[in-house]
Amino acid sequence: MRFGVIGRILGIMIGLFSIASFIPAILVAELYNEKHDALTLSFIISALVGTLVFLGAALIRYVSQDQGRRYELRVRDGFIITALFWFTLSMLGSLPFFLSNQLQLSPAEAIFESFSGLTTTGATVISGLDELPHGILIYRQLLQWIGGIGIIVIAVAVLPALGVGGLQLYKSETPGPIKDSKLTPRIAETAKSMASIYLGLTVACMISYYIAGMGGFDALAHALSTTAIGGFSTHDASMGYFESDSILWVATVFMVLSGLNFALHFITWQQTSIRHYFQDSEAKFYLSLLFIGATITVLYLWSKGIFDFEESLVHGTFMLVSIATTTGFATQDFSQWPLFLPFLLFFMAFIGGCSGSTGGGMKVMRWLLLARQGQRELYRLVHPNAVRHVKMNNRVVSTRVLESVWGFVAIYMLAFVLSWLALLAMGYDFLTSFSAVAACINNLGPGLGDVAMNYQGLGEGAKLLLSFTMLLGRLEVFTLLVLFTRTFWRD
Repeated sequence: MRFGVIGRILGIMIGLFSIASFIPAILVAELYNEKHDALTLSFIISALVGTLVFLGAALIRYVSQDQGRRYELRVRDGFIITALFWFTLSMLGSLPFFLSNQLQLSPAEAIFESFSGLTTTGATVISGLDELPHGILIYRQLLQWIGGIGIIVIAVAVLPALGVGGLQLYKSETPGPIKDSKLTPRIAETAKSMASIYLGLTVACMISYYIAGMGGFDALAHALSTTAIGGFSTHDASMGYFESDSILWVATVFMVLSGLNFALHFITWQQTSIRHYFQDSEAKFYLSLLFIGATITVLYLWSKGIFDFEESLVHGTFMLVSIATTTGFATQDFSQWPLFLPFLLFFMAFIGGCSGSTGGGMKVMRWLLLARQGQRELYRLVHPNAVRHVKMNNRVVSTRVLESVWGFVAIYMLAFVLSWLALLAMGYDFLTSFSAVAACINNLGPGLGDVAMNYQGLGEGAKLLLSFTMLLGRLEVFTLLVLFTRTFWRD
């Protein structure tokens, strides 16, 4: 492995992260004339740490013997960079939370909040959001926005200029079981296209929120977390703070869009046609699941007399889409609904968004492949000698992909169960343990029981465990766990 190259790339990414997160937070704090010297100082210190790492990486490149060479990263290099990137950035991102006098968080709480932001989980240990400085609030939203697109995918757009190919980075970070397809022939162009679409969707969401009645700051902040499918809000009451059906419908539309494969957005923009959304097998399955789930939720709320039909339609649809796409916004305390609905919503979160989206969960593509594999096995029971292939978008899916899907599901559920048992061993009740692990590994955020409102009441060990669980979910288990195998480190 080329540790010098890996170090340079990590340093550059940390520098980009510092520019994209700490500096805007400082500017927002100054814009609102917030006299919080300790807050500003915490961002400055964090930015200086990131800058020093960046300068160190630049120095390594300058003095290295191979600065004029080009490298194509190997598979192992891509996995190491991806895992170290998310870990180091989450640790660096925790500095403002830990150093801020306004928050007074412990190291474990600061790490939890940072991991939650960058992995777009949306779980929080902070209360009193309405009273916090704007600098902290926008910083939390920026963490999610950066994590949503995956700064690695953005960074590979500049790697060719550094003499490093980025294909392995892209393949190890991009969600979904089929990772070899690219939007454009060159990986740098792919990353630029994804970043452009992501930025455009964010701007459109912000404008829509503003038109629907949000203030300018709230519109920007919630657009950042909506497009990232993150769920952080600037208010303790989340989306319920605004008491506006228009805002909820805007959020619902953009959560659905952000949960779709960004490759479809790219093709739609390029060809100015939406027909691709209705031709893609995964997109059709995803939209059908949301429609069926929303219908069940709305009718159940109405039939139980919790809301009238209009309120059931608005809140039921919003909450189903929010949880199913793993965004985590809320208008109601859904933990108080009849128990059937919270569990329905959580199981929808295990499905999550489409591959190539900012959503969490196990991804719609995998569930669709499992369903079609199940159909094939049922067919073979009746026709044992028949040859029947599993197809996706009229293409035969290879046995290797199907095997990887089964392997992923097995490891994912094993990680879930082990983490759940660990929380039970720490003394937490069944519902709290189940929902906390489910919310974190699916990058969802809100839970049930003791974590229905926030995660403040959990112990330090539980917060660190759940931080690791968030990272497992964001990196889709294999990318992180492969580093703990002997085979990976053998020459």
